[in-house]
Amino acid sequence: MRTRGAVIRQIPGELEVIDLEVEDPREDEVQVKLVASGMCHSDDHHVTGDIPVGMYPFALGHEGAGIVTKASSNYKGIEVGDHVVFSAIPSCGHCRWCSSNLQSLCNLAAGILAGPRWTDGTFRVHTTDGTPVGQMCGISTFLETTTVSINSVVKIDKDIPLDKACLVGCGVSTGWGSAVNLGNVEPGHTVIVMGIGGLGSAALQGARHAGASHVIAVDPVAFKRDSAKTFGATHAVATIEEAAELAKQSTNGQGADALVITVGVLEPEHVAQALAAVRKAGTVVVTAVGEHSRVGLPIPIADLTLSQKRLQGCVFGSTNGTWDVNRLLNMYKAGQLNLDDMITRAYRLDDINQGYRDLKDGKNIRGVILFD
Repeated sequence: MRTRGAVIRQIPGELEVIDLEVEDPREDEVQVKLVASGMCHSDDHHVTGDIPVGMYPFALGHEGAGIVTKASSNYKGIEVGDHVVFSAIPSCGHCRWCSSNLQSLCNLAAGILAGPRWTDGTFRVHTTDGTPVGQMCGISTFLETTTVSINSVVKIDKDIPLDKACLVGCGVSTGWGSAVNLGNVEPGHTVIVMGIGGLGSAALQGARHAGASHVIAVDPVAFKRDSAKTFGATHAVATIEEAAELAKQSTNGQGADALVITVGVLEPEHVAQALAAVRKAGTVVVTAVGEHSRVGLPIPIADLTLSQKRLQGCVFGSTNGTWDVNRLLNMYKAGQLNLDDMITRAYRLDDINQGYRDLKDGKNIRGVILFD
């Protein structure tokens, strides 16, 4: 069927909204009409070339929610009319990682930036002249309608607004899990979050929910510092130096118990600053990404070793989509998770490049595309 979507044809480049053809679902696949898609910074990393993809044209978007319009026979029992959230990381359910409570590291994720379906190398999206189009994370939520593997969708309750639910498909799960699952935040802890966008605002909420007494937000943009209080920050400052000093004041000079890096573009010095700001045996969770080929961190090895500090990488917040998507949405329904205020502005698909300009200019916590 004919659809429209945002693709990149080269790097560096710009998203281009074009007509596309999307195939009907095959076995264990569904077709979904998008209602909303979050505008994550990860997509822009593909536009700039910080993170390369396997082919062009490539249809972006990985944080979305919609309604199933076609469904083949599938082991999850998902049917036409069901509401679903896309999981940025697919889960097979039976590899070593899925079987040991680490769905975020599922073996299927190895193919999510290659372009074709990981099962057989075929494509579900084409240009109108028949050229294959790669799908980001196998889903491409910047399409009005997309066809995806059943491993990439989670059924949710129909009473949850899909424009809010879409955020859990990546940003909320990743930010929340950065603090709760990987930062090992405990009651009474002091936590620093560097960068208050979609991931950072979720990390703040995760830290407070885990019981942190002091949650210090760091962002150079005044609007984001003001917004941080909405998401649980007890303090909001412009620089990491200010945050480190505040952390020492609340820990008898020791430093933060945990620090989560959720800046828009990761630089090596961010990691060095973070490591210096945490206490002995403290944890630095590196959630942000930067240029893919960059190597090396300017950190003192003696501090890492002799202070027994921990550098922790992060994929999808180490969450398990088949369970955590609905767990987080249930928390939203119970008033324990603030998704409403994360959405600063809604855009139409044709305005997607303006949305990313606003992201880079620090105007949004999270922009969301609303489809007709």
